[in-house]
Amino acid sequence: MSAPSSTPTSACPSYAAVLQVPYARRTFIAALAGRLSYGTVSPAVLLAVVRSTGSYAAAGTVMAVFGTATVLLLPLRAALVDRHGPRRALLPMALLYGGLLCVLAAVTWRPGTPEVVLGAVAALTGMCAPPLGPTMRSVWAELVDDRGLLQRAYSLDGVAEELLYVVGPLLVGALMGFAPPAAGVLLSAGLIGAGTFAFVMSPALAGVRVPSGGRPGLRLARVRGLLGPVVVAAGMGLALSAVYLLVMAFVEQRGYGDGVVPWVLAAVSAGSAVGGLLNGAVNWRAGARVRLALAALGLGVALAAAGFASGVWSLTVAVGCAGFFVAPALTTAYLLADEVALPGARTQAGAWVNMAVNAGSSGGSVAVGLLIGRLPLGACFVVAGVVAGGAGVVSWLPVRCGWSRSSPRP
Repeated sequence: MSAPSSTPTSACPSYAAVLQVPYARRTFIAALAGRLSYGTVSPAVLLAVVRSTGSYAAAGTVMAVFGTATVLLLPLRAALVDRHGPRRALLPMALLYGGLLCVLAAVTWRPGTPEVVLGAVAALTGMCAPPLGPTMRSVWAELVDDRGLLQRAYSLDGVAEELLYVVGPLLVGALMGFAPPAAGVLLSAGLIGAGTFAFVMSPALAGVRVPSGGRPGLRLARVRGLLGPVVVAAGMGLALSAVYLLVMAFVEQRGYGDGVVPWVLAAVSAGSAVGGLLNGAVNWRAGARVRLALAALGLGVALAAAGFASGVWSLTVAVGCAGFFVAPALTTAYLLADEVALPGARTQAGAWVNMAVNAGSSGGSVAVGLLIGRLPLGACFVVAGVVAGGAGVVSWLPVRCGWSRSSPRP
């Protein structure tokens, strides 16, 4: 990319300085509009399939197919962006994805569509989801030429993305007050189409250079030094999915009402937002790998402490403290991925971290579902904490033992 990068320079640049970078505000808002689609699509598809089939089992299967197709092919779609540039790659993906969402809305609008058809449409839809998050982070790395300011940009991006997954379900819930759930799927299609178009039309992407020369065709880049970020991201995804299930089980066992669950889980998001903003505001002296390991260890300790909670208030405090380390860990993982990536593989590097979070989350749901009932809930929290903290230890070991090396970006 060759967009202007007149980065404000100061000893401690602010979040306002991030948005003062030329084209940053316009590009970021457009990307967030498109990424809001990912906050609305999951609850909308889930509710639409339940309404269409009358079966929660069918809805769970369709969502699993949709999520698997979306996550597993994410690095491949990111490689297309690196290979052909955002304008040539993202727009076709957004058109296909939005069009298939419209098809999915049509087949779920009324009951009667066979479940196999719903699963096939959901799989095709997930395969085409444009990687707006990884692409926006690669754009940040081009717009901002100061590492301290880039840390703030990534922190702002991470906190904003977290809020999208709070706002998205609320929008779907409001829409369901006067329309069927399938209308939420149409809303998701509109958001991805409009947001992606506005994003790729930003002047920040006008100077994108696609690779020239070399072998034709698509090739996934192998980026050295990604072991740490990927391991921590996977461990964090597994731990967070465990928290959601364990909180629900805790509330049920202690006889609290179901309405308590959203408030306890909101503490995770609130803690993550606070931690992310503070992480971006500090000029760290420690290296990114050390900070990544410490954030994962902090998450692990907080989750283990949640296993000793005596009531809903102490549980809320513990999971809120766990959330405090989530955004810093993710931000640092993305920052480290950008550091080890060559310019032609930046989007892919971020996509591998993104995929690891989602894959860990899916695996965690299955694993914790099997553990609940076989182990005390307190022990399950401790296991989740050990997994998160252990990922931090693993991410630090390659640096100490020389198992992997980071190649400096030219």
